Amino acid sequence: MGKTVAIVLAGCGVYDGSEIHESSAVLVHLSRAGAQAEIYAPDVEQMHVVDHVKGQPTQEKRNVLVESARIARGNIKDLAKLDVKELDALIIPGGFGVAKNLSTWATQGKNCIISKEVENVLKAFHAAKKPIGLCCISPVLAAKIFPGCELTVGHDTQCER
Repeated sequence: MGKTVAIVLAGCGVYDGSEIHESSAVLVHLSRAGAQAEIYAPDVEQMHVVDHVKGQPTQEKRNVLVESARIARGNIKDLAKLDVKELDALIIPGGFGVAKNLSTWATQGKNCIISKEVENVLKAFHAAKKPIGLCCISPVLAAKIFPGCELTVGHDTQCER
């Protein structure tokens, strides 16, 4: 039997949620490898909603779990219900929702705060010595949570120590 991998999403859309291409690619590759994906997202309001045609924030309010369900085709669970003992690995696709809905990196950079639920999940997988895959912007979560974890964010000199 294949592995069961938790995928944590941050909404739906590159500018205010999970990057749809990255999320889909993760799901396709896990399926091809015979793994079962279990998709999770926090049940919280998004930082803001972006009109992806104009690239501008709107006045709309949306929920991260509800928006993530678009990518998951409705087969999604509240992140608060994730049990690391039932899973073999964790993957968090990128998209600016990671920096806006799973953390405050978008507004506070290296001084950001990570969502408590997301922090707990990452620490639980790390403590259990289970694989953690972080795509695109999501490695900033590990850099903030795990002492000694270092990474680069392109040529962003503001993230230097």
